[in-house]
Amino acid sequence: MSYSSEAVEESPKRLRVLVADDHAVVRDGLRLLINAQPDMRVVGEAEDGRQAYEVIKEQQPDIAIMDVSMPGANGVETTVRVLKQWPRIRILALTMHEDRSYLRSLLEAGAAGYVLKRSAAEELIRAIRTVAAGGTYLDPTLTATMVQSLLRKPGQPLPKGEMAGLALSERERQVLEYIAQGYTNKEIGVKLAISEKTVETYKVRSMEKLELDSRADVVRYALRHGWFQHNAVV
Repeated sequence: MSYSSEAVEESPKRLRVLVADDHAVVRDGLRLLINAQPDMRVVGEAEDGRQAYEVIKEQQPDIAIMDVSMPGANGVETTVRVLKQWPRIRILALTMHEDRSYLRSLLEAGAAGYVLKRSAAEELIRAIRTVAAGGTYLDPTLTATMVQSLLRKPGQPLPKGEMAGLALSERERQVLEYIAQGYTNKEIGVKLAISEKTVETYKVRSMEKLELDSRADVVRYALRHGWFQHNAVV
């Protein structure tokens, strides 16, 4: 099946979503699920990685749901290529694989989220909204696996900036944890009863101490330290 690029009358607030999967049944199900939401709409479909790139080029979606194991060019390769060209697009990996190597590869490629195909429909919708808001989302059932995969091996030197983590204040750690979980500065401010500007100050200060350059770095740091063992969204 080729992608769908028919014009859709949309509300300006609706998220534009691409669905890329080599199984037509999966694409059909995702289209129905997403189009049933008041704040999002499928604007294109693709059955392999190369086609996904072309549809993204034409449609410029906000979110691209990408199957990891597509033929031609897989989800990892396509994610790297897409983000190199259009870094603003948020990639949400969809897969049946629970192997941590897939998870690591997708995160390193720049994917903003990772959801298992066997997860509930609400989980995917939640993931779409989370990554659209600038957050990072991992399927809750993968959290423990991800923590273990990124924990350093016994005797391995601490990564650059790790020792600085010991100097984080309690408030800096709180802000960093919320950032890793995908919350925006505004949401963090509400939770901690502080201003957005103050949240940004804590964020910058803590990231400088840890020598972290991006949200993905924050997520990896949080995973290494077991911050997500009791959280579903990271």
